[in-house]
Amino acid sequence: MSKDELIKNNHSLSDLKQDFFAIQPPERLEKRISKTISWEIIKRRTKQYASVFSLCFVLFVGGLNLNESFAMAMNDVPIIGAIVRVLSFNFATLDTGNITANVETPVITGLTNEALEETLNAKYYDESKALYEEFIKEVGDPSSFEGHMGFDTGFVVKTDTEELLSIGRYYVNTAGSSSTTFEYDTIDKKEGLVITLPSLFKDQTYIEVISNYLIEEMQRQMKEDEGKIYWVGDSEIEPFERIEENQDFYISAEHKLVLSFDKYTIAPGYMGIIEFIIPTELISELLVSDKYIR
Repeated sequence: MSKDELIKNNHSLSDLKQDFFAIQPPERLEKRISKTISWEIIKRRTKQYASVFSLCFVLFVGGLNLNESFAMAMNDVPIIGAIVRVLSFNFATLDTGNITANVETPVITGLTNEALEETLNAKYYDESKALYEEFIKEVGDPSSFEGHMGFDTGFVVKTDTEELLSIGRYYVNTAGSSSTTFEYDTIDKKEGLVITLPSLFKDQTYIEVISNYLIEEMQRQMKEDEGKIYWVGDSEIEPFERIEENQDFYISAEHKLVLSFDKYTIAPGYMGIIEFIIPTELISELLVSDKYIR
């Protein structure tokens, strides 16, 4: 089929937009939920919306990948690099007054490795769905729930270069105090692969080398700033001793290795999410190459 015939057979841009938005859930959850509706109805509708979202998600990503006109309609979203786009899809929104939830998931399009793209998008969706369902299960009957509870997920693009894309997905659960976790994916756009921490190094020696550096760095920071507290050394709380083999990390636009620690893992909650930039000279001899870390 020629390009002219393909264009002729396609919907117009406005029709494509209308078709897509028409298949979304009829109303956001917060417009459906009120104190007079039973929690069983809320949970049943949540499942219904999840099913509708699954269909929307497939059609949405499929439209971007297969239909040139539809992809052009999304040109107003932020562009990551020359081709790759990271879009935001709102999975669910809930507000009963004392219980709130907002679940936003990333959708990647334009990777050269289409199988990887599909795998990542499926993973992001499944994670969001599972986290939201767990939150709903934890809340239970809202009529007997006292206080306030909130749940929020989203993402940030940490690195955007011609070669690399680093996405950080966060999860915030609020009940009195809040807990926050981050998970990262760093993608080689050109090669079409996800970079793991172990894949950067020749062997596992990096675990001990980086861990020793972090302990010294934490102690140094505490000496220079009494407002900083880390659970290290002779801490009354179980002290930090070593990083995980697959410690959360991303690679910065300057090609530096950045390790991330969730709230409450190595320090009190007020310290929040903690990141350390690892000096390249510390690990240069341990790296497989200088392709990513320089």
